[in-house]
Amino acid sequence: MTGTILVTGGSGYIAGYLIRQLAAQGWKINTTIRSLKREPEVRAALGVPGSSIRFFAADLMNDAGWAEAVAGCSHVAHVASPFPPNAVKDENELIVPAREGALRALRFASAAGVSRFVMTSSVAAIAYGHPGDRTYTEADWTDVEAPGVNAYAKSKTIAERAAREWVAANGGAMEFCTINPSAVLGPLMSDDYSASIEFVKRLLDGSVPGFPRLGFAVVDVRDLADLHVRALTAPGMANERFIGGGPFMMMREVGEILRERLGPEARKVPTRGIPDFVLRLMAVFDNSIRQVTGELGRTRAASSEHALVVLGWESRPAAESIVDTARSLIDRGIVKV
Repeated sequence: MTGTILVTGGSGYIAGYLIRQLAAQGWKINTTIRSLKREPEVRAALGVPGSSIRFFAADLMNDAGWAEAVAGCSHVAHVASPFPPNAVKDENELIVPAREGALRALRFASAAGVSRFVMTSSVAAIAYGHPGDRTYTEADWTDVEAPGVNAYAKSKTIAERAAREWVAANGGAMEFCTINPSAVLGPLMSDDYSASIEFVKRLLDGSVPGFPRLGFAVVDVRDLADLHVRALTAPGMANERFIGGGPFMMMREVGEILRERLGPEARKVPTRGIPDFVLRLMAVFDNSIRQVTGELGRTRAASSEHALVVLGWESRPAAESIVDTARSLIDRGIVKV
């Protein structure tokens, strides 16, 4: 199956790999960016044939450009959503554009007669606000009223719930499903890398003195793009939800893989742990660390079995993704070793 598809947020990490895979399969792609001044830069990073893709200026918080971007499209992959590297002062800086952007994309897609709408959500909409540690599935939802749930998790949960409610009331025959990825790693497409890559960068450049008791479920961006493609093209996707994630790994495990696979290039990677109180002290001066202190000692594993059973999807070994991320950071000069 091919046709014309709108991929929102074309300058983003996940969207970039999705666009590459769709172009390789013969799709015609419309994509949104906030300013067309970035079109030459984004085109160069994507490296897809010029005839395969058209760019449209559109913003999550404004109607301008959306009708033109989705015109003639049978499918939409709504990937665009705010994901800042640092903590925000007001949680609505994330919640409002995430929710309103999803609803805006849905309204214009429905008006254009789109038949399939795949939205990139997150395991952040699944695994937070719950006591204890366990393995989460698509049946779970983050409790946004629970203490300690951060603004990003709230934004993804509220946006996905709002989208599902809108589709139930107004979607008609349009099929809607979500992809809920864990921490996304893999080779960089440009120097504008995603926030989830920051923890690998910090291990490599020695900016953390030791391993905090923090961990993440890891998924490769190339495999995540493939999961989107499968959800866009498989039959019977109405109201589906797919976790895209691999194994949960503590930062110490990630560091051990880096030292083993990269040798001298990983010489700045720490070799010992750091107490929780040290990380909390660092968080006083570093907003990006402040966002994760609530995760100390937590294990938020998420099962991708549903994606395997329904779509035949699997992610490559996490070690490969970690090493490819590190190699890309080094090769681009983002990390000096």
